[in-house]
Amino acid sequence: MLPILYGILSAASWGAADFIGGIATKRTAAYRVLYLAEVASLVPFLALAIILGEPLPPITDLLWGALASLVGLAGLTLLYRALADGKMSTTAPISALLAALIPAIFGFLTLGLPPLTTLIGFGLAFGAVWLISQTDSLKWRFTFTDLRLPLLSGIFFGFYFVLLHNATQNAFFWPLVSARLAGSIAFGLYALITRQPALPPRELWGYSIVNGIIDISGNAFFVLSAQAGRMDVAATLGALYPASTVLLAWIFLKEKISTIQALGILLAFAAIVLFTI
Repeated sequence: MLPILYGILSAASWGAADFIGGIATKRTAAYRVLYLAEVASLVPFLALAIILGEPLPPITDLLWGALASLVGLAGLTLLYRALADGKMSTTAPISALLAALIPAIFGFLTLGLPPLTTLIGFGLAFGAVWLISQTDSLKWRFTFTDLRLPLLSGIFFGFYFVLLHNATQNAFFWPLVSARLAGSIAFGLYALITRQPALPPRELWGYSIVNGIIDISGNAFFVLSAQAGRMDVAATLGALYPASTVLLAWIFLKEKISTIQALGILLAFAAIVLFTI
């Protein structure tokens, strides 16, 4: 049960971070929110690594962590661009599906096929991600333009899961610190090169800081889930993060949950049950 619990907590954390970040990015550029979020989440994990005396892992692990961060940020940039183009009903489900599918394939190749119940759980989880990410009605027909950015962002997110898991084989805190440091530097350089402010407006600092801390908590729970069980199951559970975003929007913004989304949430619960068998 422990890997499943950690996987659920990673999805809940990432969904909450997206909810908070989404509110903030309505009022300023996304990179400004993300820059402060990266810095804010770097500080406590660096402090924990030092206080708890975790030994430094091999430099290759730190480099894997930094690469994972850059790959994840590339996926996030593509995702935000696709969302800005108004293709949310296409972008969200396809991106999340690819994010779960790539680690699943990697897990099958490296760990072998899981039990039949887990395979069925994968199928239900993929269906849940698709349904939860729909805004009103199902969309089955796509053009290449519809698919290009969602596919690319999902591929980047999928490899982010794999790279982050690879980076945390010998240590827990330091690879996450390396990842956040790389993200902070990347956003800082972007602001410097484009001669734009790096920090968001002061009234949004709270949103950004909370976003960063919750997001890195999601990363930490994913790492714990992958270490305690199978990486592909951890990634698939983590990809259920849209459920958390939808539920928070329903609670705090009074947004309606459609019948399709409710069915997706039920499928997610069914998948979780199968993963525990």
